Amino acid sequence: MTELPPPGTVRPGGRTARVREAVLRASGDALAEHGFEALDLADVARRADVGKTTVYRRWGTPAALAADLLADMAEQSLPRADTGGIEGDLLANSRLVVRTLTDPRQGRLFRALIAASLCDPETAGALHRFYEVRVTEWAGCVTDAVARGELPPGTDARAVVAAVSAPLYYAFLNLGTPLTERHALRAARAAATAARAGVWSEGPEDA
Repeated sequence: MTELPPPGTVRPGGRTARVREAVLRASGDALAEHGFEALDLADVARRADVGKTTVYRRWGTPAALAADLLADMAEQSLPRADTGGIEGDLLANSRLVVRTLTDPRQGRLFRALIAASLCDPETAGALHRFYEVRVTEWAGCVTDAVARGELPPGTDARAVVAAVSAPLYYAFLNLGTPLTERHALRAARAAATAARAGVWSEGPEDA
């Protein structure tokens, strides 16, 4: 089994990074299989073939593991699309959400993390930061569309991006609806249509 060297003794991308990668991959597998309540540091260490003391010393709690996993997922997420048009960009976003939530492993993993966030403040904070990173990344699609004249000035870019994924997560979590390409198309078109109509732009009544 691999022990984690003291901080600062290994260059970035070396053994320390490989240990973290193995532990986070094992954590994601465990969460997808059994949920947050069953996440056990000793089990994660066994799955990752890492010493238990390494996992307990570096992460300490299941919540800390989940938080680091979410941070890593945000770092590894795909960059936003740039199709040249707002509807194409938002469709790329909605397709990414559908692909993630319908993936056998990733769908269960997100369900577990979202459930954990409802009862664990540390996981909730990490999940909020994850979505903050992703929404910020895709908000550029909207600001570009405003600059091209596709959307009204003052359009709230973050609100438009959130409007794409909101109905998909609602169908996935609340209704148990199997998501399809049709859901992705509807979500993107609805958000784009509303944005063009000025639903998220600042008007006199918003001042």
